[in-house]
Amino acid sequence: MMPEEIDRARLRVVILAAGLGTRMRSKRPKMLHTLGGRTLIERCVETAARLVDDRPIVVTGYGGEAVRAAIADRAVCVTQDPPLGTGHALAQAEAMARGAQHILVTYGDVPLLTPELLRQLIGLCESSGAAIAMLTVLADDPRGFGRVVRDPSGERVLAIVEDVACTPEQRAIREINVGAYCFDGDWLWPALQRVRPNPHNGEYFLTDLIALAIADGREVRALLAEDRSACIGINTRADLARAEAALRRRINHQHMLNGVTLLDPDTTYIEEGVTIGADTVIWPNTHLLGETRIGSECQIGPNTLIASSLLGDRVQVVQSVVEDSQVADDVHIGPFAHLRAGAHIGPGVHIGNFAEIKNSTLGAGTRMGHFSYLGDATVGADVNIGAGTITCNYDGVRKHRTVIGDHAFIGSDTMLVAPVSVGHRARTGAGAVVTKDLPDDTLAVGLPARVIRKLR
Repeated sequence: MMPEEIDRARLRVVILAAGLGTRMRSKRPKMLHTLGGRTLIERCVETAARLVDDRPIVVTGYGGEAVRAAIADRAVCVTQDPPLGTGHALAQAEAMARGAQHILVTYGDVPLLTPELLRQLIGLCESSGAAIAMLTVLADDPRGFGRVVRDPSGERVLAIVEDVACTPEQRAIREINVGAYCFDGDWLWPALQRVRPNPHNGEYFLTDLIALAIADGREVRALLAEDRSACIGINTRADLARAEAALRRRINHQHMLNGVTLLDPDTTYIEEGVTIGADTVIWPNTHLLGETRIGSECQIGPNTLIASSLLGDRVQVVQSVVEDSQVADDVHIGPFAHLRAGAHIGPGVHIGNFAEIKNSTLGAGTRMGHFSYLGDATVGADVNIGAGTITCNYDGVRKHRTVIGDHAFIGSDTMLVAPVSVGHRARTGAGAVVTKDLPDDTLAVGLPARVIRKLR
């Protein structure tokens, strides 16, 4: 059976996530530390969900309530209490997983395993009839890890030998155990009952199943992972940083294959929910977060952050922040502009440096000068917003809206005291303080601003 043809209905996935994570030096449970914007446990559950029809089983321990809340109804949770090792943790899932043909077991602190790699592992277990198929990797420095000893043919695993027990020949082996297994379900549960507690700490180790399978005359197979970065285990903050770098390389590589230019991938931070159109150029030190979508032929960065926003084609954003906003085609933003939640920018708009927009709509072709703030405003098409313009939208109790009509001209340092409207083609003089509505085609100046003449 090919890996892509695995029997999803007869497979259960168990994620072991009960560890204390003491080496993280954190009050937060290790499973709730984030990698690429999502918690470790969320990543593992999302991967598992792509392999099976049933919800994955998560074995929780320390911080279990918070971990369960993070994955909500996406998994079935069971609790390991007290924590008596990985073998004991897996035993907590027996009632829910018994009856499945194969049991895939992964650890919650190995979050970069891909569905494709795990399908290969499941396929190896199914096609070989092995009691256990395990995932391995070649380590540059395997010191401290158990070595995987294979038979002379290289097909079967004979043992996992702990580092302290290795002979000189075994210590030279670079292949180590990752901690992802696919078990024959009929064999697993009775075998797990035969695992004895370790005499030193009383814990039940999952790796003891290897020796039991061999003693039963069953095969143990190993799949050597070509991508070592997919097998990074996270025990410390340093491990978390290595995993972040590996995930970033994986994401950035795929965008480049899709026709996006990253001028310096090592300083470009893109989360997995981001989509980018072809021929867009991403400059260094750019952060693209959340469910951001960027069109084609854009220029983004340098030193730019875009979060959960939609950008059209041919948009240029230079050294600016765009959050929870929508930007149409052919817009230029920055440098040093800030689009906050609810900004809707029409096509062909120019937003200058040190401009801030919040919960506002700018019509097509509008130009917003530097050192300006538009909050809770509706601005028409082809409007000029002079430098230093501010919508005074907050009266100390509630927010009010400003409306500016098409083709209006707002002079520099104008204060628009909301609620207020400026008519189509109306103009304000520099320094005007507008406290009353201005009709169409009028010019208003002064403090407070007064209409001094009709323009048509």
